[in-house]
Amino acid sequence: MSITCPVCTASLEPGLNACPHCGFRLLGSTQEFKPIAIDGTSAESSELKAASALLRVIRGPQIGMSYKLTEKTSTLGRNPQCDIFLNDMTVSRIHARVEFIDGCHVIVDEHSYNGVWVNNCSIESKALVPGDHIQIGTFLMKYVAD
Repeated sequence: MSITCPVCTASLEPGLNACPHCGFRLLGSTQEFKPIAIDGTSAESSELKAASALLRVIRGPQIGMSYKLTEKTSTLGRNPQCDIFLNDMTVSRIHARVEFIDGCHVIVDEHSYNGVWVNNCSIESKALVPGDHIQIGTFLMKYVAD
């Protein structure tokens, strides 16, 4: 019986640990990580415009990728069905969510194994301001808004 990759839908042989086509890891549990040190960067505070906010991956897998944030709640995690798919074993299946509350984006940890770090501080939830650095597993992302 053949299975398919949940990311690229390629047909896979049983018993594989990763998809040979796209690299998606099929088995395993969340791995531990250590926070990435950021070089004295401070967050700026300003009004946000939901339509122009995004998360930009600045370190780790998928560097250079940007994910647009809107007024709709976005899920982040290793589950391919998350709005922001972070394919790494240091990321929980549903790791966090970003909600739009009272005119700003708020990141909320979904009881993940490694937690959510904003500007090198472990958080349960935090209103994001432009310049914030968000670490989820080995992904370091910068919150960008006009």
